[in-house]
Amino acid sequence: MIRHGVYPTTLGELLLTAEGDALTGLYFPDHRYPPAPEMLGEDLGFEPEDAVLAETARQLREYLAGERTEFDLQLAPNGDEFSQQVWNLLRDIPYGETTTYGELAVTLGNRALAQRVGQSVGHNPVCIIIPCHRVLGSDGSLTGYAGGLDRKRALLELEEPEPATAGRLF
Repeated sequence: MIRHGVYPTTLGELLLTAEGDALTGLYFPDHRYPPAPEMLGEDLGFEPEDAVLAETARQLREYLAGERTEFDLQLAPNGDEFSQQVWNLLRDIPYGETTTYGELAVTLGNRALAQRVGQSVGHNPVCIIIPCHRVLGSDGSLTGYAGGLDRKRALLELEEPEPATAGRLF
């Protein structure tokens, strides 16, 4: 069964989508690439008790509180084979570290794929958990983020080594 719910966080009310036992999406308010209506399914409302959505919300709360550095959730993002490869690479970027679109393209075997990598990163349907916020421009600058650059900056600051930055989200 496809379903969705909304959970309040310090980054705004996040829309979570799921199908079966897997999380299929995590979207910010005013997300640049929102899910298609057919990907939403049943509306479970605000803070539903659905097992997948509630567990996702719990782990997100721990992450935003600086208490979690990795997520342990079954994911099923919808995308083509290339995007799936890119999203798998994103999952390998350690907490507190960053990479560039070009470095990801090189890992895929062709630096010329950097723009295509950027498109896949930008269309990541499971933000935060598949950490697209950890990808920077070639010069280390913050580049586009489907949830907005302020949120990207906040997520990167949260992951900085100094614990004092974690409290700035609350």
